Amino acid sequence: MQGYILNKYAEGYFVLIKNKKLDQPYHWVLKAPNHEVILKSENYASKHGALNGIESTQKHCPFDENYQRLEASDGNHYFNLRAKNHEIIGTSETYTTKAMRDHGIEAVKNYGITPYIKDETGSDNGDVGLGATLVLGSESHVEEKPVVTKKPEKSDLAGRYA
Repeated sequence: MQGYILNKYAEGYFVLIKNKKLDQPYHWVLKAPNHEVILKSENYASKHGALNGIESTQKHCPFDENYQRLEASDGNHYFNLRAKNHEIIGTSETYTTKAMRDHGIEAVKNYGITPYIKDETGSDNGDVGLGATLVLGSESHVEEKPVVTKKPEKSDLAGRYA
């Protein structure tokens, strides 16, 4: 029997990014399991704002009416994912054909509901450190944080049960 190894990114994942050179330094991207970016956010002033954008993506991405199909001035095609109030949540890359753009929309519908977030914002101000994974639950934020451990002191009982 052939076994398959599934990792936490098999359902796609968000990457939370911070660019300290910007006034609004936080943004996120949604990546497919092949690690290709399929949706990009606007910039946010706070990490909390960016996480709200991810939650909004998860909430709105399954519904076709939330996608605005557009054509760029150069003839390429792209789309915006919008909230019910028509605010843009995220924008796609450009595609050479409408069919490729529509395939991109289907990818966001499939992978935008993922609970996995790779946090690459750094460890300033108590943020989760580089490369940590946050998992958004349906009710609240649940974080998987790296655990800091220290080497245990040698005990007099060491080797007693060996």
